[in-house]
Amino acid sequence: MKGAAPVPHKRGWRGFCFPVLSLVLLSLLVPLFFLVNQSGYSVETESPAAVLKRLDVDEHTEVSNLSEEQRDQSRRVDDLMRRLGPSISKEVIESIAKVAISKTSQSTLSTLTALKGTIVESTSLPVPASAATLKSIPGSLKINDKTMAGSIPDLSGAAVDETEASCQLEFGSYCLWRDEHKEQMQDSKVKQLKDKLFVARAYYPSVAKLPAQDNLSREMKMNIQEYERMLSEATTDSDIPVHVEEKMQKMAAVISKAKEHVACTSNVDKKFRQLLDLTEDEAHFHMKQSAFLYQLGVHTVPKSLHCLSMRLTVEYFRSHSAGEEDDKHEDPTYHHYVIFSNHILAASVVINSTVMHSEDTANLVFHVVTDGQNYFAMKFWFIRHKYKNATVDVLNIDDLNLKHMEESVSHLLVHEEFRVSIRSASAENLSAIQTRTEYISVFGSTHFLLPEIFPNLKRVVVLGDDVVVKRDLSPLWSLDMEGMVNGAVEYCGVRHGQLRRYLGQSILDSNSCAWMSGLNVINLERWRESNLTETYRRHLMQQQQNGDKEFKTAGTLPAYLLAFHNQIYALDNSWALSGLGYNYRVDTELIKKAAVLHYNGNMKPWLDLGIKQYRGYWLEFLTREDQFMDDCYVRLDGKSSGSDAT
Repeated sequence: MKGAAPVPHKRGWRGFCFPVLSLVLLSLLVPLFFLVNQSGYSVETESPAAVLKRLDVDEHTEVSNLSEEQRDQSRRVDDLMRRLGPSISKEVIESIAKVAISKTSQSTLSTLTALKGTIVESTSLPVPASAATLKSIPGSLKINDKTMAGSIPDLSGAAVDETEASCQLEFGSYCLWRDEHKEQMQDSKVKQLKDKLFVARAYYPSVAKLPAQDNLSREMKMNIQEYERMLSEATTDSDIPVHVEEKMQKMAAVISKAKEHVACTSNVDKKFRQLLDLTEDEAHFHMKQSAFLYQLGVHTVPKSLHCLSMRLTVEYFRSHSAGEEDDKHEDPTYHHYVIFSNHILAASVVINSTVMHSEDTANLVFHVVTDGQNYFAMKFWFIRHKYKNATVDVLNIDDLNLKHMEESVSHLLVHEEFRVSIRSASAENLSAIQTRTEYISVFGSTHFLLPEIFPNLKRVVVLGDDVVVKRDLSPLWSLDMEGMVNGAVEYCGVRHGQLRRYLGQSILDSNSCAWMSGLNVINLERWRESNLTETYRRHLMQQQQNGDKEFKTAGTLPAYLLAFHNQIYALDNSWALSGLGYNYRVDTELIKKAAVLHYNGNMKPWLDLGIKQYRGYWLEFLTREDQFMDDCYVRLDGKSSGSDAT
């Protein structure tokens, strides 16, 4: 019969049903035990120039001294059922729960207790050729394949806050973007019909074997065939017949009768396990695919901006424009701002916004450090556009012949951004698992070449190319930094003590806060006196020689933190506000008070994926009336027209 055709097995099921069920239950519960008995911490870079990384450290809250009463059987089964909640309907979950509770032996539970803390990695469905091709991309675009345990929704279908936190743990800011751009589901009713059809198919073979239930068997077969006919023609809810509610009630009544007469549930359990595997794997695969497309969107240069760079480069050589030399470039009496960037419009906005809020523009010298690929385009742009009386000096880092360039830096690294996910659980309340995700932006390796790039300067202000200046920055030049090298805004969402295992035996103040790039006042004299670049290189070399996987995964972060230990002067928080590249909930009052807005995160303001409510601050200082922007169809939406500070 068509309705009685068994669903193809995703995995081979052999042997008796009880041992198989025990193994399946074991594989589902072990990740749950890992979640509630471990505190996870991961860091993952999200910069176009940096390779994605993931770290794991322990949060301060310990959960190892849990009583046996807190690990009793009822809690495990309840947590398992909540884990199954979002994947399939409540009716299917209740059926699995009955089987699980009746068949789980005490020996299986003892085995689970002994395995607490074991990390289990789940695998997804076979990836089609198109997606398999995507996985071969460079590391900076890869989506991490590791599945982190964590989502614990309840049976009602309303997930607890941990669901979103677990999504960020694996996929980062994509989850924030997804929540803000959710569309209404168009096939919810179709999915309900498919669930009921699957449940009916699971029970039908067992009912068909009962001689006394011929009427029930025929009724179930008719309902299955009717559902198959409906679903063969329906992909969205609008395709479903008008009287579908009556058909759903009729199917529910038939399934209820089948449950009363089916004694052996091994076949039913097998079908439900197949559904569970299929649903979880399919959902995770589509999530990974969507997250990859998101990462591709934020890490790929838009076609129009690439065109702009190429057109400017061609025009530079066509016009033979070399620009004018200026004696201000190495004069320490001027206010020198340094911008590491390979993005023409981003660097232009930073300079324009700084000049527009400066009282004395003739005192400003901007040094834009870029790579050979973007140098000529950047050079020609700043020859064409003037910013009041300010001076703009474009440098090609590939032509500087720096001592440490070949030793520690292979390419221009604008900055590095880390996604930090912290998980902890309370020993008193296992269900109160706390997860929070923080995003920090730090110096790239290229920044440690500052003393060599500017040997005659004493102090510079380093601005990220993803910032907008909203206030005069001249007070930073008279700032007493108390002998420190780097003046920066602290970020106490992440503290050094939480990264201790990645810092080796070095002694650090556990309560020391991380600090943000974007706006940094650098005392180059103190930098040279303390030989900070050599300190960074030494720590980096020690880290690379260390064979531990943890140190390799951490990238340059440990060397970076150790090099600046006790060298940070904390600026007032009002100087810079971060989070505009990932946080949809930034306080508008803080935005008004901040001197610098930092768009750290993936959703940069020049991208279509940028957060729309913050893009206006950036677009206000964007050049619009430019021939090459029109030729390349550079169109950035925004209410403000903006112009150069000419």
